[in-house]
Amino acid sequence: MKKSQISFEYLIIMSFVVLAVTGIIIITYVYSGVVKDRIKMNQLENCANKIISTAEAVFYKGVPSKATINCYLPENIAGAEIDENSVIFSVYTHSGEASIAFPSNVPISGTLKAKQGIRKIEINALKGEASVTDIT
Repeated sequence: MKKSQISFEYLIIMSFVVLAVTGIIIITYVYSGVVKDRIKMNQLENCANKIISTAEAVFYKGVPSKATINCYLPENIAGAEIDENSVIFSVYTHSGEASIAFPSNVPISGTLKAKQGIRKIEINALKGEASVTDIT
């Protein structure tokens, strides 16, 4: 009788250990996804701020001002576009696709490629706007 009681107690203890370890693994997985998403969003924000601040500087200097910047776009980027006064990025996150827009104080136009990696971007002052071109 004592052998079966010890075995049963051992089984209960091991069940609690497995349950605790499984819980920790699940929490770690979810938290790591959130951290990765935060890093992606910070990288996109840094890139957009570089583009916008350079576009504003070039615009206010006037024609024929021009600048070239390097900008890192994170993995899983779904889209990148420039609308009248904003830079818009779409990215796949842990919880689905998210779009984030960054407004500009000057009119900007142009194209950006939605490719991961370091992008070389040229910004030119045109009459009435700043033109953004992905040259990589």
